[in-house]
Amino acid sequence: MRIIAELPHPDCKISIFNMNQKYIIKFEQGTLEQSYKLSELDLSGGEVNEIFQIIDDAFVATVVERFKLMRSDFAAAYNRQQY
Repeated sequence: MRIIAELPHPDCKISIFNMNQKYIIKFEQGTLEQSYKLSELDLSGGEVNEIFQIIDDAFVATVVERFKLMRSDFAAAYNRQQY
């Protein structure tokens, strides 16, 4: 797996990887991460610039909101195990 780009963002780390004819878009926030896989064949030109267009403000906003839900879900599961 090779990293081909990192996008600056104040709310999360965004990295794009290339592996086995797939692009992996990884978002990280603290101990949580989300990843999305996209085949090179799904892109019309097969270039990473098309991925930059996919990662627009609206998409990143939903990713950040999902991090909040993930953190809440994990905290609830963790608290259920505490005595």
